[in-house]
Amino acid sequence: MSRGLLEAGKHAQDEAPEALQATHTTLAPHESGFSRRTFLKAGMTLGALAGGGLLLGFSVRAASGDEAAANNAAAADTGGAARKSVVGGDASEPAPAGVFAPNAFVQIDRNGQVTLVMPKVEMGQGVYTSIPMLMAEELEVPLESVTLDHAPPNEKLFMDPLLGGQLTGGSTSIRYAWEPARRAGATARMLLVTAAAQQWQVDPASCHAEKGEVVHAETNRRIAYGQLVDAAAKLPVPQDVPLKKPEQFTLIGKPTKRLDSPEKVDGTARFGFDVRLPDMVYAAIVNSPVFGGTVASVDDTNAKKIPGVRQVVKIDNAVAVIGDHTWAAKRGASALVVTWNEGPAATLSMQQIVADLADASKHDGAVARKDGDVGKAFGEAKTRIDAVYQQPFLAHATMEPINCTVHVRPDGCDIWVGTQVPTRAVDAGVKVTGLPADKIVVHNFLLGGGFGRRLEVDAITQALKIGKQVTAPVKVVWTREEDIQHDMYRPYYYDTLSAGLDANGKPVAWQHRIAGSSILARFAPPAVKNGVDPDAVEVAADLPYDLPNQLIDYVRVEPHTVPTAFWRGVGPTRGTFVVESFIDELAAQAKADPVTYRRDLLGKSPRAAHVLDVATQAAGWGSALPKGQGRGVSVMHAFGSYLCMVADVTVDQQGDVAVNRVVCAVDCGMAVNPSTIEAQIQGGVIFGITAALYGEITIRNGRVEQTNFTDYRIMRIDQTPPIEVHIVKSAEAPGGIGEPGTAALAPAITNAIYAATGKRLRQLPVGRQLQNAQTA
Repeated sequence: MSRGLLEAGKHAQDEAPEALQATHTTLAPHESGFSRRTFLKAGMTLGALAGGGLLLGFSVRAASGDEAAANNAAAADTGGAARKSVVGGDASEPAPAGVFAPNAFVQIDRNGQVTLVMPKVEMGQGVYTSIPMLMAEELEVPLESVTLDHAPPNEKLFMDPLLGGQLTGGSTSIRYAWEPARRAGATARMLLVTAAAQQWQVDPASCHAEKGEVVHAETNRRIAYGQLVDAAAKLPVPQDVPLKKPEQFTLIGKPTKRLDSPEKVDGTARFGFDVRLPDMVYAAIVNSPVFGGTVASVDDTNAKKIPGVRQVVKIDNAVAVIGDHTWAAKRGASALVVTWNEGPAATLSMQQIVADLADASKHDGAVARKDGDVGKAFGEAKTRIDAVYQQPFLAHATMEPINCTVHVRPDGCDIWVGTQVPTRAVDAGVKVTGLPADKIVVHNFLLGGGFGRRLEVDAITQALKIGKQVTAPVKVVWTREEDIQHDMYRPYYYDTLSAGLDANGKPVAWQHRIAGSSILARFAPPAVKNGVDPDAVEVAADLPYDLPNQLIDYVRVEPHTVPTAFWRGVGPTRGTFVVESFIDELAAQAKADPVTYRRDLLGKSPRAAHVLDVATQAAGWGSALPKGQGRGVSVMHAFGSYLCMVADVTVDQQGDVAVNRVVCAVDCGMAVNPSTIEAQIQGGVIFGITAALYGEITIRNGRVEQTNFTDYRIMRIDQTPPIEVHIVKSAEAPGGIGEPGTAALAPAITNAIYAATGKRLRQLPVGRQLQNAQTA
């Protein structure tokens, strides 16, 4: 999920209330932060707290003092209570007197406690450390002294302008926070220094801040922040606070241990799965096995005989057994006899889905990019190459199973869940219960893996439908089988490409047609303009290579009733595999080294050329490998970052592939926390290897054939190769890093397989394609 939602963000601003439009500036897709002017226009509110303290808040609307108070009250009315746990906080705890929750803020109380309200959720990507680093850098406080509070659901106060909503995804968190979080800290620091200088009756320029104190160097006087907050709160807010220069950073750019690690290691961190409530009951789900199927009848006689089973609940497409504990509910679910109305999807097969895509790809699509005269260029080309690439449905298979706990009452509704979209969770509550939004409270938690799965609210909606029929809090947990067979899947894509080469093997014509589902047409309809889903064509429509004549178009083909969703960078993941595989084909046709061939096409993209050089040099490109081994490369520009992947593989006589080593060079702009960047790339590579070698969801008779990790295979620890990450030093604003490691990986593997075997794989997963080739 990336540029598509950036475009959706633009539309959200176009449709925003007038008061919001006045101060809400959209960033272009490749911009990576807020300008100083945008930040100031977004509004800073400063006031004395009833209980004493200094609070700096940032909102998308520039509010007067009265308006700011109204906004703060509104935040409290919509579940804006501060969460007091460092991780996995709970919105049900009342906020301290006088504390309010704007979009993103620094709060300092009389004890000197610094609290950052976090508008992003933590699902393993490290933002609960990196964003506090930005603020702490400028505020001059020790990072370990910062407490984090989850932000409540509130689009007006917590909208990410890069995404057009209160979302965590698209690798935007650091890009979004880069300047606002630093300016929050810098503004607070300046006010505290000014307050101390006035108290000492000295020039503020003679004072400085360090480690949560203001220091007057000439007299060696010191005063803690907590003793200054009341005075600082009365000062006018400075309108143009200078930020540190990179050479002044003491935190940013330094490898830093994650703040959330201790609680995750000792088990005190709270995920949605950890929710325990008084009188809570448990639900086990039996979903329709066929896409679009509904419940016809249920025989629950045997289920109700099982000790601990309380009731059986029917909803449109599922049956839930409610029990005193999970085991009772699960046994009860196994004892149900359910008859289904299977509907028209009962005969749906992969053959039909692929045939629809292949047929659609024969027709012109919506034009995403057109440069030069492609037809003329093909006519003048010396050589033409045509190819079809296919990529399968993929499940998310998040480590934390899908779960949601709800308590639906006549006067209100509480939802306990780990979600990437808290405001959409509120919307689901309103839609299902009929209650007003201010009666829906979402308690958000750490996420045990998101990957785009928890951008969806289908499981929340289902839990609410069940909860309406249960008089107690009910915890709904999907088994792994239900998860894999009822996921919302990475779409199946069908790409047709053609290239014309001149006498030297250089591409002079490039045509690329993408056929597949439009996630954005469902998730954010305004993002789809003139028939083009910007996520579906990402990378494909913005290549780093210098190609004079290009035509890229898109044909939307929905796979009947199979639901599709974002999967760790859908557009860049599918686009990079196709583009980088085809570039390798062109290099082979030109009898050129794949790295040299790419470098010659990257003259207008020096950052891409540089990561190519760094990665290939570190990987020993050009050195000899034993028979049966190969080395492959891929280059990507997406999410505001540049990556190059080099993979070494071994292919045995049975067609089994082992990835021996992966080397990655990444230019993601200013590296806030190199440790997090390295970890994200490593995790993304492992995720990507799993998908490339094994990942595949197949449909037969309207049903998903895979059931668990026995047949939806996940790479094992002992199969994980050494992964080297080389972070290129850069002064550019930060780019995204959560998804690029996955997105750039697959073509490096398939290109390495070609180098090892001479077999060009145009379809994933690798394992099945190679085994098919071995038996052909």
